Amino acid sequence: MISYIKGELVSFEKDKVIVDVGGVGFGIYMPAQAMGRLPKVGKEVKLHTYLNVKEDAMQLFGFPTRDALELFKLLIGVNGIGPKGGLSILSQLSPDDLRFAVLAKDVKAISSAPGIGKKTAEKLILELKDKLQIGDTLESRPEGGDMSSMIGQEVAADAVNALTALGYGSTEALKAVRQVEVREDTSVEDILKSALKFLL
Repeated sequence: MISYIKGELVSFEKDKVIVDVGGVGFGIYMPAQAMGRLPKVGKEVKLHTYLNVKEDAMQLFGFPTRDALELFKLLIGVNGIGPKGGLSILSQLSPDDLRFAVLAKDVKAISSAPGIGKKTAEKLILELKDKLQIGDTLESRPEGGDMSSMIGQEVAADAVNALTALGYGSTEALKAVRQVEVREDTSVEDILKSALKFLL
């Protein structure tokens, strides 16, 4: 098992990059979004990898973070979604956007990925909704705050539910709440007031 590859970025190809490690060039398939965030050719990169072994080939799939890699593994664990399907989904949606889509049961967003139909998207949501908790999504916020506590997660979840009851989509409600700084003593009303500023 190859856990990660660290070396010089040599070139970009259609759906993969070439990384030189000690004179050996590794071809690593990557989501388009992740490729767009890599440094220029000639710079050093570190990619967390998944080795897919088939009868006629071995393929390396790479991701800039462990989080993206773990999400990829969850995706290919869904019946009907292979490595290329997982790559397609993560090319269309960032890891956070995919979490939002699963938690919001947004079939349309997931099925917008090439090669992923409505039935496959519905199956993905069904199989992953219990594996992707709202706390996991909210914990990966860019701001500070105590989303990691059970109280913080419960209050945030209540705020998301309140926003959807007001007519906002689940995905946009999750994104808005994710922007709010939540502490142990933060109330649902406090979160709603702040979240609405991002929505209006």
